[in-house]
Parts: sequence; structure tokens; C-alpha cells
Amino acid sequence: MTDRMLEVTGLTVRFGGITALDGVGFTVDRGQMVGLIGPNGAGKTTLFNCLTRRYQADEGQARYEGRDLLSVAPHAIVDLGIARTFQNLGLFPRMTVRENVMVGAHGHARAGFVSAALRLPSVRREERELRFRANELLESLELTGVADRPAAGLPFGTLKRIELARALAARPRLLLLDEPCNGLSHGEVDAFAAILRGIRDRADLTVIVVEHHMGFVMGTCDRVVCLEFGRKIAEGTPAEVQADEAVRTAYLGTAA
Repeated sequence: MTDRMLEVTGLTVRFGGITALDGVGFTVDRGQMVGLIGPNGAGKTTLFNCLTRRYQADEGQARYEGRDLLSVAPHAIVDLGIARTFQNLGLFPRMTVRENVMVGAHGHARAGFVSAALRLPSVRREERELRFRANELLESLELTGVADRPAAGLPFGTLKRIELARALAARPRLLLLDEPCNGLSHGEVDAFAAILRGIRDRADLTVIVVEHHMGFVMGTCDRVVCLEFGRKIAEGTPAEVQADEAVRTAYLGTAA
């Protein structure tokens, strides 16, 4: 029996007269890295927004570790062990790299408002723990050299790694990456893929990645799901999806 982490069934999302997701279903087993691909407008980010409760599904189910994910409040998603990154970076430009990463860890902070305001010993101890966790992530993502610099002005590839570190600071079991390779050079994509594989293996992470960079998806993911116009048109191993005629048509168009 497989150790299933996520099961999506018949997921449908409508915006007025537009159906952004149309009965999408797939499963993700614990420890897998699954690529979610498709042309622009296929519904990939809409799917992520449903899973993280930014959007409300009109129909269907999403069960995470056996729990009805679509009934969870948006602010409680991180408490379930789910974290994500975004297409558009949401870093705090004036904060240092380390401070940006520590923001991701504060979801696990236990101190209340009063104890934090009074700077009680428990608060100071907790801050030390969060800083230690942030430093570990900075080292693993090769960011120690810029840890005390503001995020503003750093190279785009570096900012992508900072956002990944911030998501990992929440100690997720399921990590959702939205176009992590967008804007990266070929060399940066290869480096990012190697870092991600290492982190996945060490932290026993399950990963779903939305990405247009086919080399990254096919070389990094265990399974691939392809969407087109809100519908799933293919699912399987990278080799199976690459060979699928519907996927070729969706990306390349039909022959003249």
C-alpha cells in the first residue's frame, strides 16, 4: 500500500463564466516530487491557490494526510505542514536575508503578545532557536555569505533561494513551488535542481512544483501531471508524459 499524502478529486473552480479548473484529479505519495505542467492559463497556479485556500473550490475534494483540506481556514494551512513559494517574489526588501528566512519560522513560535513585549527568557530562547534554524537553512542553500545583507539588490537567482529558505523555515512536509526556475539562467536552474533534490532527500519532503522549464521538470520530478484549459490531459512518469501525443499538441500545436 502506498503512503498517500495528497488526493485531489474532481476539483473545479469557476470565475464567472470561466472554468479555471475542470474536474482535476491526481494523487501524490509521501516523498514524491511531482511536476505540474501546462501552457499559460492551464490552471496550475489556480490549483495551488485552492490547495492553500486562497481560492474556494466550486466542486471536488482535496484530502491531505486523510484530512479534508478544503475545509481548513487559510491561516491554518501552514500548521498542517504545507508551505509554498510564489511566482512573484514576496520578500521584504529592507530586511536582511536572515530576517526574511526567520519570518517563515515564526509560524512555530509559541510566545504570546505579552511575553514577547516583555522579552521574557522564554522569548529570547525561542528567538535563538529560530535564528539557529534560519542559519542552518542559509548554509544548506549557500546563502551564508549574504545573510546579513538586505534582500534588495541581490541577484534574482539568490532571491529565489531566499524564498525557498523562507518556505522551508516553516518545516513543511508538503512544499508547493510555483515556477521556481522562472528567470534563472541555465546554470542557475541546474544548481537549484541539485539543491532541491538534496533538501528533499534530507528533510523527507514531498514536493509539487509548477514549472515551465521542461528540462528541470523531466530531470527532477518522479511524476508529472499536465493540464490544459483547466483539465488534466496526461499523468505519469516524465518519459510517459513526454511521449504523450496530447501533451505534444498542447505545447507545440498540431502539424499544419
